[in-house]
Amino acid sequence: MAAMDTTVLRETVRNRWAPDSGVALEGLSGLVEIPALSPSFDVEWQATGALHAAVDHVRAYLDARGLPGATSEVVELPGRTPVLLLDVPATGEATTDETVVVYGHLDKQPAAGEWSPGLGPWTPVVKDGRLYGRGANDDGYAAYAAATALEGLHAAGGAHARTVVLLETCEESGSPDLGAYLEHLRPRLGDVGLVVCLDTSGADHERLWLATSLRGMISFDLTVRVLTSGVHSGHASGFVPSSFRVLRALLDRIEDPRTGELHLPELVTEVPADRLAEVRAAGAALAPTLPLVEGMRYAKDDVTGQVLANTWETTLSVTGADGLPPLADAGNVLRPYTSVKLSFRLPPTVDGATALEALTRTLTTDPPYGAQVEVARTDAATGWNAGPRAAWLESTLDTVSDDVFGLPWRALGLGGTIPFLGMFGRAYPDAQFVVTGPRGPGNNAHVPDEWLHLEQTERVTEAVARIIDAHARTRTGA
Repeated sequence: MAAMDTTVLRETVRNRWAPDSGVALEGLSGLVEIPALSPSFDVEWQATGALHAAVDHVRAYLDARGLPGATSEVVELPGRTPVLLLDVPATGEATTDETVVVYGHLDKQPAAGEWSPGLGPWTPVVKDGRLYGRGANDDGYAAYAAATALEGLHAAGGAHARTVVLLETCEESGSPDLGAYLEHLRPRLGDVGLVVCLDTSGADHERLWLATSLRGMISFDLTVRVLTSGVHSGHASGFVPSSFRVLRALLDRIEDPRTGELHLPELVTEVPADRLAEVRAAGAALAPTLPLVEGMRYAKDDVTGQVLANTWETTLSVTGADGLPPLADAGNVLRPYTSVKLSFRLPPTVDGATALEALTRTLTTDPPYGAQVEVARTDAATGWNAGPRAAWLESTLDTVSDDVFGLPWRALGLGGTIPFLGMFGRAYPDAQFVVTGPRGPGNNAHVPDEWLHLEQTERVTEAVARIIDAHARTRTGA
């Protein structure tokens, strides 16, 4: 079998992402202009039409690529957000019958505040080697990188197994519709041997980073109610405990307020030896660079401890509150209730449903003073931990990292959650997973001034193409 011309592959990729004339960059810029808010941020998304507009925009781009035998389809189950599929038949050189699935998502976070002068969430701006705009790096680029990788393979005489590009539109809402789609599409996907997820980040923009684990997540509203209406604090305090004090006592049942450690065994797990080795191998490259206030220090003193706390320990954050008036309006009133939004990040191997049941039971059983305690709007997702890498993938990663990046590749765990990986990991436990992306420090996903590093995007695109080619030339993916 003839080897792929890697020079042609690289030229094709660079041509597609070129700042002045690249069709991939042009297509992605058009996607940035569409305010395709995820359903959690646009409950009227069906009437708004932006998600469908994003799907139509990307589908037109994919169809225009002219990949041999490729078909695109919008799959839309009743009452659910649409999924866009691109199905590309295997090249004649492929020696495996396995399917490759490449994943990304088209829905976006809202503007989330004021952007810098000259920038805006729905205004694509190319500046200093970056594309600014909401959804540029999270995760609109994925559709264009996948198509470019396939185009590059065909131009360079490369190979690929049957490849399905799967683009969902509710990831930023926790992927509530994805499970139904995976069940619906499973007969069509066939024997999935390689999964490429393009929705993660690395510790820099210099090398190839592979995510090997992601945390799960739980969120819910916790309400403590002590009165049917507010009462002057001079009349009621002392007789009735503050709802905030009861809330504090409940939270202390599950978390040590001094260390942040969680008390419930359902929320704790051991760090696997291979994941610990990856953290130590990456070393100082994983050190956090967060905008701490003056005098603030990190919760852990050493980099290894900091990274493991972010990737393999359960953490609790209060992300919202109700029942508390603004400071300027707060009077001497014993408030009737306090509500908080609790967000838990779970270790990758902790079961989300089991952890949620344990939290609910602990918080609602025998509350102090008989206060009314309610847990509402629950959501739980189990994380993902990668299985062993096949020999063909390990050797390919070494070669690609040297040829494309000039630096060894590194693996890392991520503190975020991508429901797709947990679902796919359970559905296809024997598949190889390549979880990567061009995002790195300062990319501002979810906050103002989001940007995509274009040179790193070129490198990641080329790397993905070469990995797909190597898979196609490996019998049974062994």
